[in-house]
Amino acid sequence: MGVNSVTLVGRAGRDPEVRYFESGSMVANLTMAVNRRSRDDEPDWFNLEIWGKQAQVAADYVKKGSLLGIIGSFKLERWTDRNSGEERSKPVVRVDRLELLGSKRDNDAASGGFGGSPSEEEVPF
Repeated sequence: MGVNSVTLVGRAGRDPEVRYFESGSMVANLTMAVNRRSRDDEPDWFNLEIWGKQAQVAADYVKKGSLLGIIGSFKLERWTDRNSGEERSKPVVRVDRLELLGSKRDNDAASGGFGGSPSEEEVPF
């Protein structure tokens, strides 16, 4: 038996990129920066993949700089580069649970002071 569980708290590195499918499903992709214990160290960057209702929440409320908490699983995406024919791969965290963290003020600052983030009553989960 194995365990594949990832729990991270960090800041969105960019606004989510959202794709919609004919089936009605959707996916949001973004990066997340997670600081290390020492302020002198560079943050670790993670690629996130979010599906379904959680993807809609990300599309509606996550902006570059938003403080997020996620729980998910690690996967390795593999593909063949069209130009070189080389095998490529990249690690991705498939998010099962997305939590919007921080205060409204924190999220307003992350979005440049406008747009804002929802109150707890407005978040649809």
